[in-house]
Amino acid sequence: MIIFSIVAILFAAILLLQRQYTKYSWDKDLEERLAYDFSRTRDEVKEIISKTIPDVTDEQLDAWTANERKLESMVIDGERKYFRRTASNLFLVDDECKAVYDSLHPSVWPEGHTIDDYAADTLIYQDVMATGKNIAQPRTMRVKYTITVDPGYVPSGKMIKCWMPYPRTDVARQTRVKFISAGVNGNEITDSTDTRLVFSGNESKHSTLFMKGPAKKGQPTVFHEEFEYTVSGEWHDLDSTKVKPYDKSTELYKEFTAEREAHIIFTPELKALAEEITAGIENPYNQVKAIYDYVDAYPWAGAREYSTIPNIPEYVYNIKHGDCGQQSLLLITLCRIKGIPAHFQSGFMMHPQEWNLHDWSEVYFEGIGWVPVDISFGKQKFQPEYFYLGGIDPWRMIVNQDFGKELIPAKKYPRSETVDFQRGEVEWAGGNIYFNHWHYDMEIEYL
Repeated sequence: MIIFSIVAILFAAILLLQRQYTKYSWDKDLEERLAYDFSRTRDEVKEIISKTIPDVTDEQLDAWTANERKLESMVIDGERKYFRRTASNLFLVDDECKAVYDSLHPSVWPEGHTIDDYAADTLIYQDVMATGKNIAQPRTMRVKYTITVDPGYVPSGKMIKCWMPYPRTDVARQTRVKFISAGVNGNEITDSTDTRLVFSGNESKHSTLFMKGPAKKGQPTVFHEEFEYTVSGEWHDLDSTKVKPYDKSTELYKEFTAEREAHIIFTPELKALAEEITAGIENPYNQVKAIYDYVDAYPWAGAREYSTIPNIPEYVYNIKHGDCGQQSLLLITLCRIKGIPAHFQSGFMMHPQEWNLHDWSEVYFEGIGWVPVDISFGKQKFQPEYFYLGGIDPWRMIVNQDFGKELIPAKKYPRSETVDFQRGEVEWAGGNIYFNHWHYDMEIEYL
């Protein structure tokens, strides 16, 4: 028995050493990421669908599987596996299935909320029209954000590095950012100048608070940060008469109408699509409006991890649905193809009834400047209909001014999210720590 125990301990130690010192391979990493995303069996998918459609048939599953836009699947290690969110996505992307789901789950306002909670766009619109100021309706929030790494994944005593999202200070509508505290495993740091903390500031396109701490045997490693900030809504009263021709000689124009690896690529298909959407339209505002209408017609659906997709706009165009960031990257690419400056912006939506990761974009109009464009919020029931083309609500936390840029300090291994940055990032000497080995949470106090 003693010999067996010694052998088991040695075997475990060897595995830990292999994890720490095995040469990193992106191909192997990608295989593991795809296996995580495509983890459902056919029977599991059928069971989930049957909760809404009890008499679902194998013939229907075959038809939906054959059409990748309905049920997304992939062969993993010789077995067909389904994207872990594809069963729920079916009720968003298939009209007949959506009708069945909607009939069983009628839309109602969440308990304790009214239409006023959702009509911030109307209030901003009214304020802008009354005052002439484009930024209005400020909201102040106190946020506690935590990242918890699973116990046992990192050997005891080994240092874990953590990058956490932090609100930007270089966006006019986001102000009064105040650090309160941060720490690891209950150790509290209240001085923002403490050398154990590294703030990226606005030097990075991804605003982060970095810290590190040791893993402890049998315990989770918990990183936390707390801060306050004020954010406002923004709206611009746009029309084609207010938009001037672009000065194409400026560095701004050249940078933000260019291609960018790997998700702003002017493929032949996307160039043809941009021309088709804007055929006969010359004014840049009207071109953006036509692109907005086109992308808005794509249904929102839960997304695969971005790092597993070689070209996100091309993927969205082929599969005909996408989440907020995927749709935004398609809109940005189509705008740039037409010579309209556009860039990625993201962070969180912080609505009182629901917070979540969220992405949107900004478009530049000559004579007006940068304006927010949130394509996944689409057209509104309230006035104006195109509020989110040139406007945005105040329930936001802005973290990123671009995608796929370096973190500060630099990360050794590829990020879990190689495109966007919201949930945070963690790694140790043995490699990146992927999303299935840690989780995040947020507590929001509305001041």
